[in-house]
Amino acid sequence: MVTRFKRYPSIPEFLARSVQEHSRRVAIRLPVNKGGTVQFQEVTYKELWDLSGRLASWLAGQGVGAGDRVGLIAKPSVGWAVAFFAIQRVGAVAVPMDAGLQPAEVRRLMEDSEAKLLFTAPHRYQELLPLAGEVRTLQEVISVDVALGAVSLWDVLPADEATIPDVRPDPEELAVLMYTSGTTGDSKGVMLCHRNITSNIEAFLKVIQFSPTDRLVTIVPWYHIYGLTATLLAPLWVGASVTYTDDYRNLVALGRQVGVTVLVGVPKLYHALWRRMVENIETHKLRHLLYRFTPRLLGTMLKRKLLGEQFRFFVSGGAPLARDVGTGLRRLGLGMMEGYGLTETAPVLSVSEPLAPQAGTVGRPLPGVKIKIDKPDAEGYGEVMAWGPNVMMGYYKNPERTREVLSPDGWFRTGDIGRMDYEGRLYLAGRKKNLIVLESGKKVHPEEVEWEIARIPGVEEVLVHEDTSRGEAMVAAMIYPSWDFLKQQGVQGPEAAKAYFWEKIKDVQQNLASFKRLKDKECITIVDQPFAKSTKQDIKRHLYAKKA
Repeated sequence: MVTRFKRYPSIPEFLARSVQEHSRRVAIRLPVNKGGTVQFQEVTYKELWDLSGRLASWLAGQGVGAGDRVGLIAKPSVGWAVAFFAIQRVGAVAVPMDAGLQPAEVRRLMEDSEAKLLFTAPHRYQELLPLAGEVRTLQEVISVDVALGAVSLWDVLPADEATIPDVRPDPEELAVLMYTSGTTGDSKGVMLCHRNITSNIEAFLKVIQFSPTDRLVTIVPWYHIYGLTATLLAPLWVGASVTYTDDYRNLVALGRQVGVTVLVGVPKLYHALWRRMVENIETHKLRHLLYRFTPRLLGTMLKRKLLGEQFRFFVSGGAPLARDVGTGLRRLGLGMMEGYGLTETAPVLSVSEPLAPQAGTVGRPLPGVKIKIDKPDAEGYGEVMAWGPNVMMGYYKNPERTREVLSPDGWFRTGDIGRMDYEGRLYLAGRKKNLIVLESGKKVHPEEVEWEIARIPGVEEVLVHEDTSRGEAMVAAMIYPSWDFLKQQGVQGPEAAKAYFWEKIKDVQQNLASFKRLKDKECITIVDQPFAKSTKQDIKRHLYAKKA
């Protein structure tokens, strides 16, 4: 059954409207360190439109047109945005790739997508230039910025009077081919049409209300769908300005400098920010008393000091946010909106309220999005399924996998386990494929146990897994410790570390049902190096399944 949705604008349509209404406003801002002083590279809405139009003219002259795939591998920059919108304006398909992918991975994706052209980071131009001769369909490699010995998009831009193609893509046509990271070199190309993306932006903005006066700061790169939709396209929809940085260390100072109103990040950022806040509160007697008796007054003071009175709220997504971080920030009156979604849903499915009193929820579904729980157990947990205009067209050249996750009437199997409360809020427990099933039939979501163990000072990284080495399935944990921290505690060596963490785990796992707990000290393994991770910084669990 084919579902008919209302007509949503294409990406070029919405940008044209924003340019008409906000032409002189700064659209994108990126900090540039010059001699120890932070300056900004900026582009207004009109400049972004004009530059992308001129590049679209050049692309058309190279034979790039409707449906052609164009790769894009670089960190966010003005050139990245110009290239992305130029691709859309000729009716082509953008293939954004993680900036950290290796040449062999880039080649594989370019071959699979049959890309005609590749835009690359300037420092990778020489490294990736040979792909133009190795990938059958790839005609040219272009740098998104000026670099010695590289041909950049700034070099090929035609004159201002260039004839700009008047291509008007159908909202139902493919706009972005976004490859998932995959775990064994089998990443899937997620096909997102214009409607998938713009419907998600429209619904997203009904819940997270940006305005032209907002100054958004983000550390989420645009080559991931969360960054592309929520931190680039959504702000541009309403005429706001976007500042991107990958400098975690100076993020707060940068936020103050630009007058940030909304900070969009990933849990790793907020976990670190909350740890610093807790240390600040616990080591200062007055702040400790304020946090205990008048937390919102303390929150107002901290907000004014850290980011300024104009600051509105935080947005988190891309991975689960620790419950104590969300509730801690909200207790201070600092709004935290936690979103949930997947690449296949363009990506946002649900968002929590900024000051939601419920701990651990990722909120209600966006307007126009439906969520249901498939085959819930006695506690209400089952696989999360989603439906809406933002659900992907399917996996590129992979109808079999598409049928596995996408029903004929448009319901998408997320692979996540969750439950919904009586008010329609969604609570996530973990990935279906990571589930630990004990001999009693009880099911343990490793992510839930990891959240508790990760709270222990000295735990740098933790991986909870199923251990059957003693003849029955048990919950176990591999811990990569902070040896510097342990040394300060007088703890040295793996055995001493194991004993130290066991005492701490016995305390924190009191928050868990008895069957979810580690049984004894021998359920802990101390590892001597960080876990291997995907480009999204998720632990590659499959690498440790046999070792565990």
